[in-house]
Amino acid sequence: QVQLVESGGGLVQTGASLRLSCAVSGRTFNHYAMGWFRQAPGKEREFVVAISWNGGSTFYADSVKGRFTISRDNAKNTIYLQINSLKPEDTAVYYCASSSISYITTEADFGSWGQGTQVTVSS
Repeated sequence: QVQLVESGGGLVQTGASLRLSCAVSGRTFNHYAMGWFRQAPGKEREFVVAISWNGGSTFYADSVKGRFTISRDNAKNTIYLQINSLKPEDTAVYYCASSSISYITTEADFGSWGQGTQVTVSS
């Protein structure tokens, strides 16, 4: 059974940086695309970024382009999300998810989820 465990969230001030991590176990990590999603208070979950099985392709939501960077270390079964220049509107629970497909496709293919890590940005 696949398990995803996020870490690295916290309470920070506007303009700060954070690096989120997601450790994956229970499946052949380097076969599948991975992604980050977030859910702000009172809002629906939204897509943030995805990365293909080998890191060769990435796809970012427009709202985070230029500030967020996804990466993966297949040797460590871990993906990362570097977040720079944090804004109050980035406040959300951030979830990592594993796709059932090697390449980036649609949100529907992300079937395995972590419990999330809270990011709170104060103004």
